[in-house]
Amino acid sequence: MMLQSIAGVAPPAVSEVTVMTVWPSVGSTSLGQWLGRLYRIKDGFGVVSIGRLALLATIPLGMMVYLTMRLPWAIRRYRLTNRRVTVERGISPKVEQYVDLDRFDAIDLIVQPGQEWYDCGDLVFRRGQIETLRLSGVSRPEPFRQTCLKVRQSYVSVKAAQPEPVGAA
Repeated sequence: MMLQSIAGVAPPAVSEVTVMTVWPSVGSTSLGQWLGRLYRIKDGFGVVSIGRLALLATIPLGMMVYLTMRLPWAIRRYRLTNRRVTVERGISPKVEQYVDLDRFDAIDLIVQPGQEWYDCGDLVFRRGQIETLRLSGVSRPEPFRQTCLKVRQSYVSVKAAQPEPVGAA
């Protein structure tokens, strides 16, 4: 068992520790984005709008999209660790894609039409002009974006301060 001065905090060289996990929203799917565009229509009479009527009429469709995303083989999550950002799939998470914390220098937030209704957006990790990873439909994306940037800054700062190993390993 490893002793830690702060619970849950470990140097990246010792072990990979989860900092934050987020789940994609229904707005990550094309059908979800279409429903989001429909729900935001404000035309109507008083409190009765086309968007609200559409919401009532499409509750079964929206539930189907949500539940489809929660099937054991379709479950996705985005995990930030002290080493990297990963896209994982399945009940027992298997990493499908990842980007190391020192392999990006900016994160763009792109809100596709229809995603704003769900308060979600796509996070695009970039190194210069090169896209290194895209997380689609991140629920409440700005806090996750800020946390990724802060963890990245800590990782890069510590890595730069570490002396290079000398001699045989």
